Amino acid sequence: MQLSFLTSLFDRPGPWASIYLDTSVIDESAAERRELQAREACQDLLGQGCDQDTARAVYEALTSGRPPHEQGRAVFAAHGEVVLDPPLSRRPLAPAEVTWAALPRLGPLLDLAAAEPVCLVAYIDRTGADLELRGPGGERLAGTVQGRDWPVHRTASADWSERHFQTSVENTWEENARTIAEAVAECEHETGADLIVLAGDARERRSVHDRLPADVRPLAVESEHGGRADGAGTRLLDEDVEAAREEHLRRTADQELDRFRSARSDTGGGPSAAEGVPALVEAAREHRIAELLVRTEGPDAHREVWVGAEPDQIAVRRSDTHYLGERDPLPARADDALLRSAVMAGAEVLRVRPEDDEEVPVGGLGALLRWPYAEGEREAAHTGAG
Repeated sequence: MQLSFLTSLFDRPGPWASIYLDTSVIDESAAERRELQAREACQDLLGQGCDQDTARAVYEALTSGRPPHEQGRAVFAAHGEVVLDPPLSRRPLAPAEVTWAALPRLGPLLDLAAAEPVCLVAYIDRTGADLELRGPGGERLAGTVQGRDWPVHRTASADWSERHFQTSVENTWEENARTIAEAVAECEHETGADLIVLAGDARERRSVHDRLPADVRPLAVESEHGGRADGAGTRLLDEDVEAAREEHLRRTADQELDRFRSARSDTGGGPSAAEGVPALVEAAREHRIAELLVRTEGPDAHREVWVGAEPDQIAVRRSDTHYLGERDPLPARADDALLRSAVMAGAEVLRVRPEDDEEVPVGGLGALLRWPYAEGEREAAHTGAG
C-alpha cells in the first residue's frame, strides 16, 4: 500500500497528538457521547504533557459540526493545529487510543484506513461507460467514455439487408468495447488504481475485459451487478467491490511474503531483505527500504529507538544519533519511526496479519531492500551522514 497521504505529518517537528476513537454507535445520544469522548481524550493528552493549544485544536476537531464518522475518528495534531483527520474504513478495536509522542502514532492506521485498495469501477453499456474511482478518500467520478451510438440495436429479421445491418451493429459493439478498454487502461495508468471492476452489460463488459492491455487485464474482475442506469444493483455491486478488494489484499500479501521469504534466503550478492530492528534502522538510514513489512502484534513493533528531525535520523541507541547530526534525539516506537522513513522514501508498506504468517517477519518488522550500494557509495553515504 502507498501511504503518501501521510507526508504532511512529517514536514514539521513534533511532538504529536495521535487520537483514535470508536464513534460507530449512532443514536440519539451520539452528540453527547462524542463530546465526552473528546473531553476525555484531551484530558489524557494534557496528562501526557500535551500543550493547551494542541489539546484545544483536537477537542474542536472531535466536536466539530461535521457529520459523524460511521466507523471512527483518527486525528493527528501538533503545535496547536490538526494536520490530518483521515476517514476510517474500519472501527478501532479499542474505544480510545490517545498518544502524545515525538512521532505520530501510525501503526493502527494500517488496519483502519490505509489498507483500502483504490478501485476503478467501470459502468458499461453498449454505447460507452462511466468511470468511478473508489479509495480511502471516498468516491469520485473519473471520466466518461462515449462510443458510437448507432447502430447499436439488432433486429429479428433474416432478410439479407437486415443481416448486414446486424453485422454493423456487432461491429459498433466491438469498436465501442475497444474504445472503453483503452479509456479504462489509460485511467488506471493515470490514477494508479490497484484493481478494476467491470460492471454492466454482460457481453460488452466481457468484450472490454478481453481488449484490456496485457499489463492491465490481470487487475480486472467482472461484476454481474450494477450498470449505467441509476440504482442498477448498487448494493450488490458494492459487495462485489469489497470482495474484490479483500481478494486483492490477500493475493498481494501472499505474493509479497513469498518475495520476502525468497529474498532473505538468497545468499548471492548483498542482502536484499532485512528483519529485526538493528538491520532495519541501518537500511532506513541508507534509504534502502523498498517495502516495509509490519506485523503490529510483533514484539519489535513497540521496541524503543531514537529519532531526530529527519526521517533518516534513526538509531538503536541514543548515543548513535550524534553521528547522524542530531544533538537532541527523542525516543519513539520502532514501527512509527520506520513508517516515517518508509513514507518519506516513497516505499511501499505491507501490513502483515497473523493469519498470513505469524512468524514472518521475525519480531514483526522486516523489509525488502533496494539494490545495495556499491562500496564507494556506501562509504560516501556514511561520510555524508557524519
